[in-house]
Amino acid sequence: VDEIHECLCTTKDELSEAKKNNSNDKSGFHREKNRRAGREFLGITTKDIARRPLVFRTAIFGLTATPLLDSTNRVIELANLMGNAYVIGLSSHWRRLERESGRDIFLSNFLEPKQSREIRKNIYAKCQDYLDFACCKNKNEEDMEGIELVEEVSAIRMSEDEGELYKSSQSGISPDSKGFGIKAEDFDPTAGHDISRFLRQNARLASRGKKLVQLCKQILEGDEHTKIVVFADGRISAGHAAADFLRNEESLGCTFFDENDSVEEQNKKLAWYQYADVTAEDKKRPRVLVLNFAHAAGLNLQAECNNLILFSPLYIGDGGTTSDPVADASTELQAIGRVFRPGQPKSKVNVYRIHVQGPNGEECLDGQLIRRNTDEETIQMAVNADD
Repeated sequence: VDEIHECLCTTKDELSEAKKNNSNDKSGFHREKNRRAGREFLGITTKDIARRPLVFRTAIFGLTATPLLDSTNRVIELANLMGNAYVIGLSSHWRRLERESGRDIFLSNFLEPKQSREIRKNIYAKCQDYLDFACCKNKNEEDMEGIELVEEVSAIRMSEDEGELYKSSQSGISPDSKGFGIKAEDFDPTAGHDISRFLRQNARLASRGKKLVQLCKQILEGDEHTKIVVFADGRISAGHAAADFLRNEESLGCTFFDENDSVEEQNKKLAWYQYADVTAEDKKRPRVLVLNFAHAAGLNLQAECNNLILFSPLYIGDGGTTSDPVADASTELQAIGRVFRPGQPKSKVNVYRIHVQGPNGEECLDGQLIRRNTDEETIQMAVNADD
């Protein structure tokens, strides 16, 4: 059971209120919560087990091995909330929710004073064994046996004109310091430097779009029916840039979430890349799905996709020391995990990173960020945060 959170389940009262408020577009209701609630097949908000849509035969639990769990506390809390079983937590907040749920028999027995030291010892040992097992993370090696992850850095040089645009976009940097080797840390937000303009220009480079189109065509030449996922940074409109490059190529096109798309429309578009093509109309649809990194968690695209392209390396920050390499690497891992996960039928998953260099092969921002986001120590910290 994956991602069954009581706090994400929507009650009938909430749904009724949301429907009423949405009619006049003044709702404060979180649409994401409503969307996720559609996956809550266990009916956790229904206290009467007999009335739940699915009734389990045996006790079950599940947990997500997501690198975004940035502390052992988060891992423990998530494991505890899974499968209608709460074992032990480190937060009074979750304990309060547990009491309100009326499902704290295990905890009550665990915390009840016992006269015998031997009994207490055995109870603690059994509880700890369960917790150790429940809180395992990143232990899907057996499910991924026989599936190879192949990462490729695909480089391309920008033109001389693009190089001038690249340097002129370095807002706030002194003319003497502008160049291809400038780093994100060189931008000082306290001095009025604007790194967002630089990041946007870097994402919109024509050479980057050319390489994206080239990679997509190369992949489709090997298998015209395969589907490709492209991830980009929506904060700097990189997703729009990638979509525009693909749509301008008549033989490609793409699927992209428009700002006005409803949740139902978004789910419909996603389904095109989650399930096999059946009709002739299905086969005529674009083969490329462009997503923002904001969608990097929770999607299962492995059944139909085994090729993923990172349009530009992720950097979240304003320059100086404001960035978090571990968080950026973690988000990229989440994106890769949409296709490299249990259930992938292909024996190889290909991940392509577009690397734009200077006109003469100079290392630019892409090279610096790719090296940072793929650093072995950073990856370990992202995967096993707080260990």
